[in-house]
Amino acid sequence: MRVFKCLLLGIWAAVAVYALFSFLAGPKGLSAYNYLLGEKDRQWNNIKDLRIINQELERTRDNLIYDQDTLLVHARQMGYGYEDERIIRIVGLSNIKPIHSEVGTKYYAQKPEFIPEHYIKIAALVIGFIIFAFLFMLEIIDRRSR
Repeated sequence: MRVFKCLLLGIWAAVAVYALFSFLAGPKGLSAYNYLLGEKDRQWNNIKDLRIINQELERTRDNLIYDQDTLLVHARQMGYGYEDERIIRIVGLSNIKPIHSEVGTKYYAQKPEFIPEHYIKIAALVIGFIIFAFLFMLEIIDRRSR
């Protein structure tokens, strides 16, 4: 009867270890959940940055559409001009660099880090077996001492 108690305590310990590790560090546990919450915040920050870049690009586009002078300056920076236009080159001034628009960077979400399910099962079985073996050895020692 006492061997049956040792077996039940070993099984209970394995289930408790499995439940604890799954809850804390498993694929659907607290650590994966907290990582995903952090990833969500990083995604929202990336969206905010993209909105700011989008507003700047829309402002530039509107200037190019509605403001003729801005369009002419931008076209000249790109090397365009009128066909019958004479260009006077002024030496000694630095070259005007073309306008490059920042369009954001690619953001790749990382997979959450967690302990795989089969590792948790193996750890639970090993701990359950160790507790069963320890209690069984204590039971054998107690029987021999009687």
